[in-house]
Formats: sequence, C-alpha cells, structure tokens
Amino acid sequence: MSSGGSIAARVAIATAVVLASAAAIVFAATRDDDGAAAERATGSWGALSPSPYRRTEVGAARVGDRIYVVGGFASGGGTTGEMARYDISADRWAEVAPLPIAVNHPGVTALKGRVYVYGGNLGGPEKSRRLYRYSPDRDRWTRLADAPSERGAVGLVGIGPKLYAAGGYTQTDQTVTELAIYDLRRDRWRRGPPMPTGRNHVGAAVLKGKMIVTGGRPGEVNGGLTTVERYNPRKRRWSSLPRLRTARSGHATVAASGKLIAFGGEELGPGGSTIEQVEVYRPGARRWRALPDMVTPRHGLGGISRRGRVFAIEGGPQPGLAYSRAVEFLDVRR
Repeated sequence: MSSGGSIAARVAIATAVVLASAAAIVFAATRDDDGAAAERATGSWGALSPSPYRRTEVGAARVGDRIYVVGGFASGGGTTGEMARYDISADRWAEVAPLPIAVNHPGVTALKGRVYVYGGNLGGPEKSRRLYRYSPDRDRWTRLADAPSERGAVGLVGIGPKLYAAGGYTQTDQTVTELAIYDLRRDRWRRGPPMPTGRNHVGAAVLKGKMIVTGGRPGEVNGGLTTVERYNPRKRRWSSLPRLRTARSGHATVAASGKLIAFGGEELGPGGSTIEQVEVYRPGARRWRALPDMVTPRHGLGGISRRGRVFAIEGGPQPGLAYSRAVEFLDVRR
C-alpha cells in the first residue's frame, strides 16, 4: 500500500473510533431506570452503573469517594433497610450492612467520615425517632440517642460536630416546624429555634456553614412549595432566601461548587407527574436559574454532590409508588 493510502486508512480508522466513542457517550447519557436506552435526553446529563436495588423514598450520603444509599420502598414490596455503596471512581456498586430497622423516607447525612440515619416511616403510619451511625471502615451500625420526636420525610444535615433535623411529619402533624440538634460529642439532642414554615418532603443541604431547607409540602397531599429558608447555627436564627423557580416536594437539594442545586420531586393530584426541571442558586445573585432538565425525572431519590458533579440516585419515575435503579449525573463546575 502506498504511503498516501496508508495515511488515508489511518484517518478513516481514527474517524470511526471517534464516531464510535461519541455514540457510546450519547448512549451512556440516555438510559432509563434500568440502564436501557431512554426515549429522550437533555444532552447534559450522563448515566452511570445502575444501583443493585430498585427503590424509592431512599436516603443517601457521601463519605469520601463512596456514596451510601439506604432504606426506602423496595420494588419487591414493603419497606427495606438495605444499603448499597457506590464507588464513584470505579463506577461500581456493592451491598453492605443493612440498617438494623427498615424505614422509608429517612433523614440521611454524612459527617466526619460516618453516615447518620434519623427517623423515617416504619412501613405504616408509625415513625421512627431512632438515630443510627454507620462506620464504613467497620461496616457496622451503632444506635445512638433517640431524637425528641419521631419523624419521616425530614431534612437532615451535619455542620461541625452537630446534626440538624428540620421539618418532616409525624403521625398527627404534616407541618412540623421542629428543629432538633444532635451533639456528636455528648450523644445528646436538644431543640433549636423552630423553622418558620412547617413542611415535609423537604430538600436540605449545607452551604457556607448554614443549613438550607428547600421546598416540601404543607400537608399530606398538597402540592409542593417554593419556600427556601436558611438556618445560621452561630446566630441560632432562621432567614428567608429567594424562592425556587419550581414548586417541588420529594426532591433533592445539594451544594456543589459553592452553589445550591435542586432537582427532582413530584406534582401530586390528577395529571400529576415527576419534575424534570433543575435549578441552581448562587449566593449573591439572589435568584435561582435553570439548569438542563433531568433525563429521568424522579421523586424520593438520593441526591449527592462531589467536586462539582451532582448525582441523582434511584427514586420513583412516576408519582406515588414507582421505583428505579437509575444513577445519573450533571456537572455544574462552572
């Protein structure tokens, strides 16, 4: 073969490789809840290895390079305490020690290298007031001091040496305003200033050392709220932030690259649907703006961030009891 023919052949091969890679990227970004090709895509969300469990109303937290997803409603029926660990760098899942009790709608967060799970529904109207700590290095759960009240669909975050639990619902109250604060050093709870707007199915995150509580709903079946409130632990004071663009509940809110990102949730009632809109809040801008829509809109999902990447994990692709294994990501570094 002439040198010109050899060069042409190499160019053709390189072009084919590039096209194949691009096709692979497009396919990876368009998965349904089981990892098969989806009907549509935004072009900005990508898909990762699906979870080993099909669940909704889960909780999730990250410790280092690993994400832990626990509890929820299992597609096989009933409430579960199973936990799966996702290795971000390897894009690989493993099953780890289950929570000692089965709960759906738990409050879950990570702090100082441990995972904490508070509250949740016990498979019926009864709620849990228990607090558990999971040690990744020992793959073991420890029960800590019970909280002042039992709650489900509560927002839970960790700041410094303390956990902060806000909102949620009890068997008799759908508009809980209680803020409960747990001190890791003393294994003791106390009550803080109540949240101004009582609500359940909230999103919660930490931004600049403050707890942010987003959305939620004011009753058992009422639609979502656009409310955003911030708690300052130093001043022991709540304040309001600009409202969400989209009313949502059963959603996720995370902090990434110094910003807040809210995604997912559901619209209840006749003709209800899951929420595909994603939005971001930059401190100082005093407003939320739109980001690319989710590929697989879900509620009851786990929301995690790491180094400017947001992860949407499991959750229900339709309102009510629906389940998925989907794991999708969006980069928001800019």
